Amino acid sequence: MKANELLLDGFGRIHEIVAATLEGTDPDTPKRRPAAGANPVAWLIWHLSRGEDAQVASAAGLEQLWTAQGFAGRFDLPLPVADTGYGHSADQVDTVRAPADLLLAYYDAVHRQTEDVLKDLDDADLDRVVDSRWNPPVTLGVRLVSILSDCLQHAGQAAYAKGSGTLS
Repeated sequence: MKANELLLDGFGRIHEIVAATLEGTDPDTPKRRPAAGANPVAWLIWHLSRGEDAQVASAAGLEQLWTAQGFAGRFDLPLPVADTGYGHSADQVDTVRAPADLLLAYYDAVHRQTEDVLKDLDDADLDRVVDSRWNPPVTLGVRLVSILSDCLQHAGQAAYAKGSGTLS
């Protein structure tokens, strides 16, 4: 198996979790916090989508889909357009309100772009430095694994948050 095939499989798993989490949700589910201080489904999926979009686009030299495909306007959040959710306060988390179909439309677009970037990578591409602000500098391979890890964690949190309202 080639490295890009492994990455495609990993990012595909995020897509499966996001789609399954959003499937059949009622209008209140995305905004419900499963416990005090916990993040709701809408924020978790928006944040993982924004993170993947921002980081993959930057590494590939592309415009983020958030702006390129007008998702920033469709979500109409009271946040700066470049905001990805890192460091959000509880009040900022609460501003991320979106229906399941919009959250899925955005993640679907992000996932397609990630697939397009990954399908043409060869192993040597993974050694390319994409962020020299760190010591050691961050390579594309390290950045992709970091995004994959972060997004899988948030997707799992969103799946839990969706189901937690039905647990007894």
